[in-house]
Amino acid sequence: MLPERTVERLSEYRRTLLRKLSEGTTHIHSHSLASMHGITAVQVRRDLMLIGFSSDNKKGYNVSELIDFISSILDSQSVIGVAVVGMGRLATAITSYFNGKRSKMRIVAAFDNDPDKIGREIASIPVYPIDEFAEQCKRLSVRIALLTLPAKAIDGIRHIIDASPVEGVLNFTSKPFTPAEGSDIYVEDYDIITLLEKVAYFIKDDDIS
Repeated sequence: MLPERTVERLSEYRRTLLRKLSEGTTHIHSHSLASMHGITAVQVRRDLMLIGFSSDNKKGYNVSELIDFISSILDSQSVIGVAVVGMGRLATAITSYFNGKRSKMRIVAAFDNDPDKIGREIASIPVYPIDEFAEQCKRLSVRIALLTLPAKAIDGIRHIIDASPVEGVLNFTSKPFTPAEGSDIYVEDYDIITLLEKVAYFIKDDDIS
């Protein structure tokens, strides 16, 4: 199992490599890739050695080969279904952007308790009632849940997710998602407000007038 930060960097490398490939770049050196991510060439080489990729080509890494190799490490053999819980504006934006970007992951369902949304398609995704979560996730082979609902609703959704086939949760609310005791669901909490406040702290004007 790779370290979490390594997995994050590999994903970031792949996005950069895909962009460079689309621009016609066929080979890239570690120092060039490193500079695009604000890290050292040593770190890039260490990450690639960790997954078993090496190249002695003086022209640098073959971009296409490296993309394929990283994909073989990161991607599942079968397509992973993703479900959105809380189909508001953020979820709509994420869905519209994400689908079509990755061949091995796809947002296939959304869940909400708003009767005006249930039964409709939003961003080409069918919206189901929350109480059908486990049933639809099983039918659609959903393994990841993306939470974009209000933070106050997290506690109410926990038992629904625990009773479903979901194996991973990406939580965009400001309240951490805690699975039931003994659960092996992998959780990544992504608190936008905290991150914005972190950015604001580092750019704030400390001068006292």
